[in-house]
Amino acid sequence: MIRKTLTLLTLCFIPVLLSAQQCVTLEECRQRALEANKGLKRAEIKRTETAALEKVALWQMLPKVSANGTYSWMQKEVNLLSKEQRDEINSMGTSVQSNINQAITDELTNLGLNSDVVGPAVDNILHNTRIENALNNAGQRITDALELNTHTVALGTVTVSQPLFMGGKLLALYRTASLTNSLSGVAYDQQREATLVAVDEAYWQVVSVQHKKEVAEKYAALLQTLYNNVDEMVKADVATEGDLTRVRVKLNEAQMNLTKATNGLLLAKMLLAQRCGMPLDTVFTVADEGLSSFAEGSSVPENINLDNIYSRRSEMKMLHISDSIAQQSVRIARSTLMPNIGLTAGYLFSNPNIFDGFKNEFNGSFMAGLAVNIPIAHPGSFYALKAAKAKRCEVAYQIEEAQDLIELQVNKLNYELTLAYKKLTQAQSNLDNAEENLKLANESFQAGVCSSSDLMAAQTAWLSAQSEVVDAQIEIAMSRVYLRQAMGINQ
Repeated sequence: MIRKTLTLLTLCFIPVLLSAQQCVTLEECRQRALEANKGLKRAEIKRTETAALEKVALWQMLPKVSANGTYSWMQKEVNLLSKEQRDEINSMGTSVQSNINQAITDELTNLGLNSDVVGPAVDNILHNTRIENALNNAGQRITDALELNTHTVALGTVTVSQPLFMGGKLLALYRTASLTNSLSGVAYDQQREATLVAVDEAYWQVVSVQHKKEVAEKYAALLQTLYNNVDEMVKADVATEGDLTRVRVKLNEAQMNLTKATNGLLLAKMLLAQRCGMPLDTVFTVADEGLSSFAEGSSVPENINLDNIYSRRSEMKMLHISDSIAQQSVRIARSTLMPNIGLTAGYLFSNPNIFDGFKNEFNGSFMAGLAVNIPIAHPGSFYALKAAKAKRCEVAYQIEEAQDLIELQVNKLNYELTLAYKKLTQAQSNLDNAEENLKLANESFQAGVCSSSDLMAAQTAWLSAQSEVVDAQIEIAMSRVYLRQAMGINQ
């Protein structure tokens, strides 16, 4: 009684549990995978990085403004004159006065005049003219002016620099940074495409295992019914224990396969949940689980335009960008053999004032200049240029090789998709025959003109035909995904 009650309660709650499960479509899985994929987030950050580096390269060609300043204290002053020279200049009036007096005295003596009488008079006259004091004061002012007062020195500059010609290096660097930014964008698209293909694989794997599980359940149910019938026949002495044993073995195999399919479905859903960024224990169903056919219609392209495919494939885009980068590398290598010309301008200020007698005050001056560098003997630059040219030739061969591989891949996948449709047609025909054969075998078994072994053979053929149909449909679905990827069509 208790067991029956629990069974009824379980049956009552099963619909509630099933209704609580979320049902996700392929598009929802793709969207969740794009939002959760960490590789895609890294690619997005890489795009931000290369975009910033492109702006850095652009600013290398524009003027730069910088300011510099220094302040220093020195224990000793810097003197342009020695102590003896300063004393000599400070006393030059006295020296001049003494020399004049001596010259006058000597001249008066030569003229026969009494220098003892005339000399003091001349001295008074010269003293009244204040030549000695005037020259001494002038010497003092000169030595004072030559004192630099360098105990504290402050210097500062504001400079504007503008490269005029760098051999094409700066423009090539900017173009390289721009191409690298484009390359990161293509890498992002490639990562996005790989993410969508991966989630499509996981999604259709869930659909495949779910359908095979349903087929396994039907097959187990058929064998269970057959087992019950044979058991009744054994009791009625119209079948042997050997017949019952053979059916039991097949039933055990079917139940084991059903268990494997159930476990496989759980693992497939865990993989899909992981790629969609959902917890692994999330309970959900996929929208295509209940469809009997999900590969109807034909999407085999009639005409394949390889030129359009080459222009859409991310690998070809990356190779063409790499070729352009290699071209810029050649220009950069060539620029090392060319002159470099730059313009500078700015304002210099200092304290002491070096522009007006070393006064203890700030003063400054504008300045401008032109810098030129001409390489003369740089043998390494020639080999660098040769290496850059060889690298570009290497990329050109990679492009040709990639085109050949893409052509082969597209044609191969197109053939596989066509073959998958043929397999589906044949599998559906086999299934129709297997169902008809199973129907006839059931009728014959019930009429007693067919053995249990024949009926099990018909059931096994039906199981195989059902599996082939599911496999063919999944193969078509994945072949479509792979062909669209190979043709560079956005998922």
